Amino acid sequence: MQLEHVLYDVSGPVATITLNRPDQRNALGPVMLRDLRAALADAKHDAGVRAIVLTGAGDKAFCAGADLAGFAADATEIERHRERGQFVELFLEMERLGKPIVGCINGHALAGGLGLALSCDLLVAADTATFGTPEIRVGLWPMMIMSIVVRNIGRKRALQLFLSGDRIDAQTALQWGAVNRVVTPSEVRESSATWAAELARWSPLIMRLGRDAFYDIDGLDFEAALRHLQSELTVVSLSEDFREGVAAFLQKREPNFTGR
Repeated sequence: MQLEHVLYDVSGPVATITLNRPDQRNALGPVMLRDLRAALADAKHDAGVRAIVLTGAGDKAFCAGADLAGFAADATEIERHRERGQFVELFLEMERLGKPIVGCINGHALAGGLGLALSCDLLVAADTATFGTPEIRVGLWPMMIMSIVVRNIGRKRALQLFLSGDRIDAQTALQWGAVNRVVTPSEVRESSATWAAELARWSPLIMRLGRDAFYDIDGLDFEAALRHLQSELTVVSLSEDFREGVAAFLQKREPNFTGR
C-alpha cells in the first residue's frame, strides 16, 4: 500500500494510522483523505488487526481541518462538491469499520479535525490539546462535521462552538463528554496504544456486532431500537465466542476468542 501523507503500522493486533503532514498541522487535503481511507480499509480487511489508533504526526496538531489550499483552485463547483464527498465517505467508513478506533489526540483538533477526532470511538487527549470549529471566523460553517459534533456533545454546546468559533481545552472536552481520558503529552501515545491493545483482547466478532448495533440505533425511536437490539442479542448468543466466554468465566480462565 503506497501512502504519501499517512503512515500505517501494525504491531500485534493494533494498527496505528498517523496523519503525516506536521508542517501543515496535518491538514486534510485530497491526497491525505485518499490515504486515510485506504489505510482504514486495510485495517478493516486485515483479520489480524483488532483495534486501530488514529493520531497525528508532531506534537502541535492532531489535525487542523481541511487543507483549503490543497483542493484544486481551478476546479469547478461540481468538482469541488465531489471532492468534499470524500469527507462523507470517510466518516461513514469509520462508523462502519467494525473495529474500535482509539483517537490519540496529540494536539489541536479543529474544524474537520474535530469531526475526524469525534468519529473515533474513544479519545485520549493530551492536556495541551484544544478543540473547536473556527470556520465562522473565516466566513464558513462546519457543514461537513455538524451532525458528528451534535451527536457527541449535544445541541447547545455544539452551537456554542459553531457560533463563536471559540476553542475549548482538553479538560473542558472531558467534562462535555467529547473526550474519554486526558493525560500529559508525554503519555498520550502510550496510553492510546495500551487502551487499543486492551480492546483487542476481546472477541472481534462480538466487538463488531456490538459496535455496529450501537451506531445502528442512533436516530431510531425507542421501541424500534429495542426491537433491533433484541434481534442483535440473539445473533450474539449464537456465536462460538459467546459460548467460549461463558465457559472461560465458569472455569475461571482467560477466554480464547476466535471471532466465530
